[in-house]
Amino acid sequence: MFKKLFILLFITITSLATTAQTSTQKELEIIETPEQVKSYLESKKSNKNKLIKFNEEKHKTILAKELFKLSVGGTKTNENEFEKTFYKVINKTSKTYYRIAYIYLDGNKYDKANIDALRDRIISKYKGGVPFDFLAKQYSMDRNANKGGDLGWFTKGEMHPDFENKILNGNYNLNDIYTIDVPSKKWYYIVLNTHEPKNISEIEVLKIVEARN
Repeated sequence: MFKKLFILLFITITSLATTAQTSTQKELEIIETPEQVKSYLESKKSNKNKLIKFNEEKHKTILAKELFKLSVGGTKTNENEFEKTFYKVINKTSKTYYRIAYIYLDGNKYDKANIDALRDRIISKYKGGVPFDFLAKQYSMDRNANKGGDLGWFTKGEMHPDFENKILNGNYNLNDIYTIDVPSKKWYYIVLNTHEPKNISEIEVLKIVEARN
């Protein structure tokens, strides 16, 4: 008798868990548009539930790699002792990214003539064999100096238009060094093209977390 009750209880619990999982998965199946995502997140009312953007260059975790293998609409479920987490790929795109290193000179501290003279001196040192990252740490006047001037990957629209336009449309090649002026801001730069433009995949993933019963 006890054995039968135990088996019945086990079947009931398993059935409830399966129903809960199926319910969430069915809800996720019909979600496709940004409006549907927004409404669904509002109905869930939890800080753990969110729309996350993954960049294939920046995000190298096992989870991110698994999600990038999915097509749009694909889902993945992870679970532990306390929670069950559902992921659904909502959108997948590819954007062109750029990467340069720079030395920033502050026009509020030096006049233009002194800045031009300093830039000529720095460029001359670089062409004479001094590494750019060393020069950036020595001369650059912002916090990026600590990174040797490396700006990291960026895409169109993220930077000041005057700065961005010359990098994207200046017909410069890999390892070219040149200057950029943003007079309205008194920003003056020496720029080194450190990488070729690169198409990088991005995905938007809906993440839903539920407590396990």
